[in-house]
Order: sequence, then C-alpha cells, then structure tokens
Amino acid sequence: MGKKERTLVMHILQVCKKFPFPLHDGESIAVLQLSKGLVSLGCKVSLLTMNTSKHYHTFSQLPKEFAHFTDVHVVDVDNRVTATGVFMNLFSADSYHVSRLRSENFETKLIELLRCNTFDIIQLETTYPAIYLQTIRQNSAAKIVIRSHNVESLIWKRMANNGSFLQKWYFNECARKLENFEQDVLSQIDGLVAITQQDLINTKLSGCKKPIIDLPVGLDLEKYALTSRSKKNISLCFIGSLDWMPNKEGLLWFLKECWTTIYKQNPNIKFHIAGSNLSKKFKELNLPNIVYEGKVPDAKKFISKHDIMVVPIFSGSGIRVKILEGMALGKTIITTQIGKEGINATPYKEILVANTIKTFTYTLQNCIQKPSICSTIGLNAKKHIHQNYDNDIIAAKLFNFYAKITSTEHVEIS
Repeated sequence: MGKKERTLVMHILQVCKKFPFPLHDGESIAVLQLSKGLVSLGCKVSLLTMNTSKHYHTFSQLPKEFAHFTDVHVVDVDNRVTATGVFMNLFSADSYHVSRLRSENFETKLIELLRCNTFDIIQLETTYPAIYLQTIRQNSAAKIVIRSHNVESLIWKRMANNGSFLQKWYFNECARKLENFEQDVLSQIDGLVAITQQDLINTKLSGCKKPIIDLPVGLDLEKYALTSRSKKNISLCFIGSLDWMPNKEGLLWFLKECWTTIYKQNPNIKFHIAGSNLSKKFKELNLPNIVYEGKVPDAKKFISKHDIMVVPIFSGSGIRVKILEGMALGKTIITTQIGKEGINATPYKEILVANTIKTFTYTLQNCIQKPSICSTIGLNAKKHIHQNYDNDIIAAKLFNFYAKITSTEHVEIS
C-alpha cells in the first residue's frame, strides 16, 4: 500500500469497556489491530480502558503489544452482576448492562485526559462507553465516534428467540432497554464505524443521519503463516470465550445434537475445545473424545493444529474474528448463517454454512470423509482474507473517514 505525504496528524483517544488483552477474543484483537494501523499512518493514539471485575487483568507492567500507544490509562471498574442489581433494574428504564459500567473513578480519569489533551477523535469501542457521552461533550471539542463491534440489542433479541418462556421475557427486556440506549446515542455522536455492511444498512434504516462507514476487523497477515499438519486423522476444534452467551449456546447445541452422530461414524476423531470460563454443563454431558483445553496461550497455534473449526452461532451479531483468524490460517470453517454475518466469503468456496442439525452433521461428515475438501476450502479462505482483511488498508480507510468528519484539509491515504 502506497502512502502519500500529508500534513494532518490526528490525536485519537480510544475508550474501551474492558482491558483489551490477552488477545483471545475478537474485541481485544479488533482494538489492538486498528490502533496499530492508525499509528503506522502517523496518528497519536491514547488508550483509556476499564479493567472490569468480569474481565480483570492483573499485570505489573503493560504488555509489549501496547508499546505503540502514546499513553495508556487503566481504571478498575466493578461491574459485577448482583441479585439486588438485577432486581432493582427491573423497575428502571436503564439497561443494566450499561449502568454497571458507570464509575466515578473512570469518569474522573476521563475528564482529566480531556482537559489535559486536545484530541481530534474520541473513538468509543462498542456502544457501552457512550454512557459517558455527556461528560465528553462538556470537556472536549473532539468528534465522538462509536466503533460498533456488534449490535448488542440484536444479540439479546436472538437469544430470546432460542430461550425458555422466562428467558424470552427477560432477554426481550434486555434487548428493549439496550435498543433504546443505542438509538438515543446515535442521535448524539458525530460518526459511526460499523463492523459489517449489514450493521451499516440496519443503522441507516433506523433513521441515523450521521456519517457512517463499514469497516471489518483487519489482521496483520504476516502473522498468519499457513502450516501443514502431519497427522493423518482430521482434527476438529472450537475456540472462543465460553462466558459469552452466543458461544455457550451454540457449542452446547453442537455437542448435544451433532457430536454423537459424528463420533459414531468416526470413532478416532477428537474435538478440541479452547476457551475460558467453561461451565459444568459441558463436562456433565460426559461425551467421548472431547478434549477441553481451557484458555490457550496462543490462539493461532491452537487453530493451526487442527483442520476444521466448528463455529455454531445462533444469537450473535457483528463479526466473528476467530473465523477470520481460522480462514487466514487456511482452515475450513463450518458455521451458521448468523456466524457468517459480516464476512463476505462465498459459501462452499471459502467457508461452509449449515443451520440445522442434519445439514451441520452432513457437512462436517463430508469434510471428514473427503479431506481434499478441507484443503481446497482452506486455501480459498486464506486467499480471500489476504484480499479483503489487510489491517493497513482498513486503517487507511478509517483515517480518511476521520479526516472528513473533522473537516481538516489533508492528502488522502491510498
């Protein structure tokens, strides 16, 4: 990618609802990758992040992956879910998911940064930090942009469709409150970065008139080398945080509905599951040839050891970064239509899509019996990612978008 001379140097404050490390989940990867891309274009990027009790990270010094930031500020935030909090929120119009992120200490640090720096852009990672939108307005003239990793209200609506009667009611309430918050915020920001084209379309249909661009998560493609496996038997894997409900819901569905059939037809095959916060429900299934790896230190190394990545998602939104990583490593991905959302890969050429027990089982069995399918789709997948998800190209597009909404004269990056 060529870079032209330019006079514009942006200072961006990236605000996160959780500490973006380790790089085990899509949100953390998305935050770090894009910030590196912007810095490579000459931007100054400061990071203000919550260190929540749910995703608490203990460290004596910042990880080396944070060296590109101009400065990093980490504030502990207690966002624990309590029975009292859930009950009281039933009588409130506010979303409990949002209100749990309200912190006096975090707001104090935010005000301090805004008053001591002249930022061009305040980039809110996900809609949640927009709870501090008025605080930002009162203390900074910077443009406020939300980078929407997914549509949270849509996730809860989809989970409601798959839940019990009580779950349907509660999840729909969560969705309604989140949707009200999202709509209110959209009217107050200066721009929106949607993670998928579908999210962009849905946002425009909802009446949003603000500048908006759709940009997927970019990858540092040099770090995704294609590896060959010496094992004769096809190996399956799943990787993802198992305290994220769509992951938990989808994996339990696959284990209960599909795995026994697959195992009976292929008694030597093993299914390796990597992810944090594994609940008792999984081990209580007591299924054969399931290997629970727990949290793995290197997701790319884990994925590289296997041929097929299973991603059964029925309630998600946004884009599954782990699918992008698997494709970049030349793996065959079998997912659902919702799992594929936001990924413009061609079904049956670069990715496999199945939505029912019968089709998911048949598709997986076909890959196991015909390894050449995996090789062909894996190579196509890797080529597709290299052509469409280069982090440098995506960062340049965002830079140009920011230059336009700040009305600053600049030379466009190509």
